[in-house]
Amino acid sequence: MEDLLGIGQLARASGLTVSALRFYDTAAVLSPAAVDVRTGYRLYVAEQVKVARLVARLRRISMPLADVRQVLAHRHDPDRVQDLLCAHLATLEQGLTKARRELSTIQDLLDSQELSMVPTTATTLTVAGMNLATALHAVRFATGSDAEVPPLRGVLFDITAEAVTLVATDRYRLAVASVPVEVLDGPERSAVVPAQLADTLAALGDHSVHLTFTAEMVTAYAGAVRNVEGELIGDTYPEYRRLLPDPNTPAAFPITRQLRSALAAPARQTMHRDTDGVIFEVVVLAMTEDGHLTVASQDDGVGLGVGVNREFLLEAIDAGGEDQLMLSLDGPVTPVVVRSPRSLSLLMPVRV
Repeated sequence: MEDLLGIGQLARASGLTVSALRFYDTAAVLSPAAVDVRTGYRLYVAEQVKVARLVARLRRISMPLADVRQVLAHRHDPDRVQDLLCAHLATLEQGLTKARRELSTIQDLLDSQELSMVPTTATTLTVAGMNLATALHAVRFATGSDAEVPPLRGVLFDITAEAVTLVATDRYRLAVASVPVEVLDGPERSAVVPAQLADTLAALGDHSVHLTFTAEMVTAYAGAVRNVEGELIGDTYPEYRRLLPDPNTPAAFPITRQLRSALAAPARQTMHRDTDGVIFEVVVLAMTEDGHLTVASQDDGVGLGVGVNREFLLEAIDAGGEDQLMLSLDGPVTPVVVRSPRSLSLLMPVRV
């Protein structure tokens, strides 16, 4: 009988971690040749060392999990593999071009000392009230409560001529939604609106909403009557763009009614968060043998999946609204992504 390798041996030989190998088994990327029925221990054959090394290198160049599966499935078809690698290289080159453009802009800002300057003129924009309310609902759940970091207690309004990007985070999750801008008068800018004030803006109804931002204040009109005025949070909001997933990366799993029902049941596992002492329920998302996403338990036999705060996941799904929602898993330490056509939420995984 061919000698078998334990998961630790394969990890050392391939450069992948044990947790990564467990995840790739769950994700149907690299499954063991055998599993000990008594201990559940994964066993691999020597030929799988080359496959594991290939997976490690593909992930090292940030190839999405779906494309890694394609490369492995067609690895004996050189033309198909070449097409996949060229497509990924083109994506990387596009990202590098964007990064160079951003660095050039940053350098221009530094040279002109504009980085620390707030626009001195007001910015006024018009958005549809229902669009604003929907987007605020999609992000509001992710605002923080840490008094030592005031910006996290609000919603970022990142304003451009095309759209207002709304962002909220408490450092364990991040939610983003976009509102089309109908009219913009004044410079593009970013401003942090306190969470309670954002709730008031969300309640303005289905009128066109006119928002005016200055360095310290926001004023909102719905119709001809001034409805809301309040102070902004003056501190700088954390950079969020680098955390956003590639919009071209396909979401892997639809969030079905069966998955929602499974998440609604009380979790079997709880964890203690050291930073603030919060105890929370954990669910483990894993993939079944037939390729469906499920909420796993220790005796399900689906292997180690990705752990996530159950309450956070339910809130992200609720915030996504009634649209078709998709959920992406891309590794044991990569944020879980819940995506709708108009918003997305990122949830940091937890160690299980």
